[in-house]
Amino acid sequence: MPKAGDGVLITYMGIAERCFVLYSRIESKKTFAPPKEVHVQVTHSMPPQKMEIFQSLDGWARDNLLLHLKPVEKCWQPQDFLPDPASDGFHDEVKELRERAKEIPDDYLVCLVGDMITEEALPTYQTMLNTLDGVRDETGASPTAWAVWTRAWTAEENRHGDLLNKYLYLTGRVDMRQIEKTIQYLIGSGMVSW
Repeated sequence: MPKAGDGVLITYMGIAERCFVLYSRIESKKTFAPPKEVHVQVTHSMPPQKMEIFQSLDGWARDNLLLHLKPVEKCWQPQDFLPDPASDGFHDEVKELRERAKEIPDDYLVCLVGDMITEEALPTYQTMLNTLDGVRDETGASPTAWAVWTRAWTAEENRHGDLLNKYLYLTGRVDMRQIEKTIQYLIGSGMVSW
């Protein structure tokens, strides 16, 4: 059983528990609705003078932040680590992957599932970033450095979720349908930043 010192495991179990509670509430209603009505006054995330300072940093972000983004063609892709479905040996590779996966302890699988759920909720995080003054992507394709970085970060992070999703699916060790429902509920519920 997890202990208080297990940090990451506890965090992911907390996410899973909140998602289960959300699922239970929604399942009992049989229609989709957020689990609770959130009454948050929409305000600007920073006063105008701070927003002006933040926007003045756009050139710095372009020169110093964007240079750390790798071109897509130089990035690893999830398929680089998975059996190739076009290969004649695909079924044997999946069988071998499943045999190796039998050795993964259940608590590691809980962590992998929690990580995958977190990664698959990227639409929520990008939506939240786009609500913040000074960095929001006003058009969905804004050329500002902050907007470019947010989209590129989301695309880069998406690979992690894709890899974990496909790997866990191929292991046959987790209930993918329940996980997919959890992800859909999590994304559909949105996120409130306090």
